[in-house]
Amino acid sequence: MELPADGELPSLPQVVLRALEACRGEADYREIGRIISADTALCARVLALANSALYGRPGEINSIEQALLRLGINQIQALIITASLRQLLFDLGTDRWQQLRDFWRHSLTTALTARALGRLTGYPDNEEAFMVGVLHNVGELIALRQPAGDNHQALLDNQIEIGARLAEHWGLGQMATDAIRYQQVPAREIRDASHLVKLINLSTRLALSDTSGIEAAQTIFGLTSALTREICTRIEREVSSVAQSLEIPLDGPFDGESAHRRLFNQVVRSALVDQALQTLPAQSTDTELLATALRNLVTLTGRPGLAFQEHEGVLRLLAATRSRPPHIEVPLDNPRSLVARVATLYETDVLAEDHRTILDQQLLDLLDCPSMMCVAVHGDSRCHGIYVIGLDAAGDAEDSEVLLDLFARRVAELADTLERENPAHGDETLEQLSHRIELRKRVHEISNPLTIVRQYIYQLQGKLASLDGGESIQPDLHIVREEMDRAVALLDRISETETPSTNDYDSALELNTELTLLCELFEDALFAPGHIDCKPVLTNAHTAIRATRGPVRQLIINLVRNAVEAMDDGGELRLQTAAPVWQDGRQWVELLIEDSGEGIPESVRNHLFKPVRSTKGPAHSGLGLSIVKQLMDDMEGIISCKTSDQGTSFRLLLPAATDSGKYDREANEVSRH
Repeated sequence: MELPADGELPSLPQVVLRALEACRGEADYREIGRIISADTALCARVLALANSALYGRPGEINSIEQALLRLGINQIQALIITASLRQLLFDLGTDRWQQLRDFWRHSLTTALTARALGRLTGYPDNEEAFMVGVLHNVGELIALRQPAGDNHQALLDNQIEIGARLAEHWGLGQMATDAIRYQQVPAREIRDASHLVKLINLSTRLALSDTSGIEAAQTIFGLTSALTREICTRIEREVSSVAQSLEIPLDGPFDGESAHRRLFNQVVRSALVDQALQTLPAQSTDTELLATALRNLVTLTGRPGLAFQEHEGVLRLLAATRSRPPHIEVPLDNPRSLVARVATLYETDVLAEDHRTILDQQLLDLLDCPSMMCVAVHGDSRCHGIYVIGLDAAGDAEDSEVLLDLFARRVAELADTLERENPAHGDETLEQLSHRIELRKRVHEISNPLTIVRQYIYQLQGKLASLDGGESIQPDLHIVREEMDRAVALLDRISETETPSTNDYDSALELNTELTLLCELFEDALFAPGHIDCKPVLTNAHTAIRATRGPVRQLIINLVRNAVEAMDDGGELRLQTAAPVWQDGRQWVELLIEDSGEGIPESVRNHLFKPVRSTKGPAHSGLGLSIVKQLMDDMEGIISCKTSDQGTSFRLLLPAATDSGKYDREANEVSRH
């Protein structure tokens, strides 16, 4: 049987519409990924493209987040727009719309259940389990497009094999293919199968809400019926929440025609805006762009308009369609008028009858209209300007608002491109600056594990002098191997963009043990050469934290290196732990790192924990504290700083492994995902 093209898979129009709106708006890739992950057809298209030979080695991507990072946001937007156009070609009857809704509910329930069970049973890649759960019944989706008849029934009879072949075709790997192929095998026959096969097999049964699923949970993973039912209840609530956010009714009859029409209108409006802007001549500045594009906006909406440009906190009228623009400047420090409020809040708004200022009335006179609507041309980092169109009445805004928003976003994208190609200051574009900062961050991360390697090599030289001590060398060699592996992983992240590894908090990390080890390493390489007197003051209480070794070492190394470099003539370094510490209803382990240096320069204090220009010379990147802050955020920790000319102190609160709030948060995570 011939495999269908990826574009032949139908989606619920509500999902495609929301994905399209997210792309047109300011949603980040995580939000777009969350929407895509809820739909089998969109997932299939994204994974098939990401695993193609066009984007490097095929067959490596098995999660939407990885796919988004590989493809990039622009490619994802193009894919979703293409999907929305294809969706308009699908003509499903009422019965098929309801079948598609039920299909969507079952696939999402299976995916969420697979992720929850994967987390519960220790599967190493829960996002892969989720993705295979979304795609496990893709063969049934293909059958939904076929009219009733022999071919339709043949597709239904072979849907599992079709799904397995598609998974193989898309490069999802042998384990994912097997998980789809063996999804309906009796539970007793998969006891020795791979973990992923067990997860998908059980998740599909539980998604059907039958008693065999409860029994299978006991057979496959030894889960009690009470725990299994609790998981199913949480997943059911999560599916309802996702459906509500996408405006998909789960109960009663379902007809997707209204959403289909909304999608059609959105696609048509988008095409109209694109067509209107295609006639724009090449512009060299955003001033020319804003003024010239006003003519296109008036043609698109059929309404009179005004264009303002923002510069240094002031709006200046650039162009008007019904008269020569007078000299009007609007300060933004006291936003009372409609244009000032829109420029400040970045929200499209309509003039209210009871909130007119004198400036508002002047603009209405220029437009020769009783009402008006404003939209901000808001780019990546600032507001470029404001467009105003006249309305016959405030109630007419609904018909023009979508077009006006789309138009403003497109103009903002063009203005951002102009700024990158023609920066106002210096020869470096914003895009180049972003890439350079990211590269500096990666190089800074690499320097830390290499420092540890050098320290251990120094110690090994002394130990190798006596062969009798060979056994004592093995632990050191093991640590060298760990740190070298981490360096290789960081180098890989520079050469190609991949998904950051997920922290695994199943096993606690003893903070005191790590500090003791690192202090021994630092003694020869950092403390002795710099005449630093290090005084560890470690609590006798347990200091187990919910974190992995790599990030903890990285943040300690960054802070200690900063402290040592702040004491050019030597000094004292104090490392102190305390546990347990209670704050905000949670239990923490506290780490204090205090030095007797000259303090953090004022220029750095104002941008603490952000990338800055280093004050330590050309060999330093100025990213140490930025990386520390990111690592603390990833651990859900808290960091604060005190500094003066007498020294600097960093206080770190790391989540305790014994935190009683941990279990509530993990339960919430299961329901959220």
